Amino acid sequence: MLDRPDVRRLANECHANVDDTRGPAGAEPITNLGSKHMSSLLRRSMVAALATVVSGVGLVAVAAPAAAAPVEYGTLTFSGDPGDYISGGNSYEYDTLDGDALNVSSDARALVSISVDSTTGDWWYLDFAAPNGQQLTSGATYTATRYPFNGTGAGFDLSGNGRGCNTLTATFTVIEATFDASDEVESFHASFEQHCEGGPAAARGEVHIGPAPTPLELKPTIASQGTVSPVSGRARVNGEVSCTQPVTVALAGDLSQVVAGRIVRGPLSLSVSCTPGATVPWTTIVTPSGSRPFAAGRAEAALTATAYDLAYDREVSTSVADITVLIENSPPSAASF
Repeated sequence: MLDRPDVRRLANECHANVDDTRGPAGAEPITNLGSKHMSSLLRRSMVAALATVVSGVGLVAVAAPAAAAPVEYGTLTFSGDPGDYISGGNSYEYDTLDGDALNVSSDARALVSISVDSTTGDWWYLDFAAPNGQQLTSGATYTATRYPFNGTGAGFDLSGNGRGCNTLTATFTVIEATFDASDEVESFHASFEQHCEGGPAAARGEVHIGPAPTPLELKPTIASQGTVSPVSGRARVNGEVSCTQPVTVALAGDLSQVVAGRIVRGPLSLSVSCTPGATVPWTTIVTPSGSRPFAAGRAEAALTATAYDLAYDREVSTSVADITVLIENSPPSAASF
């Protein structure tokens, strides 16, 4: 049984402080791994092997984490100081909305492991482990050493692209962690800082896993009644707008009316701050473009609401047209507009 390939891999990883993919104190990082999956196997073989080797060979069986599941939505961003071995002093950003793949697994809410396979060919692994006998808790900050060699304390590891720390110190804060009844990750949001080999240079970043953000939708309306000032000939129109993300909405359109056989037209333009779950009222004054004023009577309005969807990096526009507005004269007591 000791000649099993997975046990040999386990022995190789546990044999010494330094392995070929780890830190500046050891050899140069492996560049001919064959594939990123080989590195994944090397890093994670210990847990799988320990879970299956019987106590007759002197190893204690432990439970293996649940199989990694694809993430519906996730991001990873991190950067490093000059001299940081893992990042090389560079910055990295990954997002499932850009086609990058993230996978996550959990072990009894005490360990969350995340892998990233990017469209650029980058690959990274992160492990967040609570101290022995504890679970990862939202709002908690942990001081950690290299997972899975963290003993009874908290563990952490950021490695990938053929690089890893031999030893490390780290801190990480679990901003949010939620799990389902089977202890699988529903959402996980954490920030981290990692130092290799006790050095001052650090890699710092943040990972966020959760449901996909709601796409931006806009719903503008124009009220069916407005007013006109007999003094200025300007019209006041109003309406509402709703949204599914907190955004600034630009409203643009026009109001047109036939007065004595001639078309009177004026532009409509304003912006409003919109919050999801609330209908935001708006009102604006429309000045006729020519010398002819608006008058009491029927008019036609058109309106386009536009805002930028930051989550999906796109502009969203929704239009309403051919809305009939009955314009009435403003009361004589009302101030002119």
